[in-house]
Amino acid sequence: MHPTLIAQRIAQQFNESAQTKLMALPAMAAPIEAAIRLMANSLRAEGKVMACGNGGSAADSQHFAAELLNRFERERAPMAAMALTTDTSTLTSIANDYRYEDVFAKQVRALGRRGDVLLAISTSGNSANVMEAIQAAHEKGMHVVALTGRGGGKMTALLTQDDIHLCVPAERTARIQEVHLLTLHCLCDGIDTLILGEPT
Repeated sequence: MHPTLIAQRIAQQFNESAQTKLMALPAMAAPIEAAIRLMANSLRAEGKVMACGNGGSAADSQHFAAELLNRFERERAPMAAMALTTDTSTLTSIANDYRYEDVFAKQVRALGRRGDVLLAISTSGNSANVMEAIQAAHEKGMHVVALTGRGGGKMTALLTQDDIHLCVPAERTARIQEVHLLTLHCLCDGIDTLILGEPT
């Protein structure tokens, strides 16, 4: 029996996802490790990680913050993390009274502190409100970890030598988002390992 068209497309999706992840490893392994160390150092020093993004990247922000604040795979004390995408009253009031571009930056200016880390997620690297958040983070003396794709877009020019750029070497949004999720899990695992030690 020949596989159906849908079965063929499912296999293609799995294969393309696996290949994209494997091809991304050489470019992303070192900056992911650097981001793990940066975030772990901030958390050890009683700092926090703030995450933001739009659409699927908003969901990733919330996923990451939940894994840190609650737990990833090991029992441990909660870690200070927050997604800037969850408070609809804050988001809609800023967007209504000012601009949608300000929805994350205003929160960073209010809640961010020197030594905190902003995880700025954008598959294209061109999200205006995420770029505004990066600028606000720099004003507050925060470090930025940018999680992007497609060459990093306009966000690349905003990053300083003290920031870390995790750029997926892919063009298709779905594939970039899949590598983003894997990257977030690598961050969670690495942070736990640095803070808790090797799993027994």
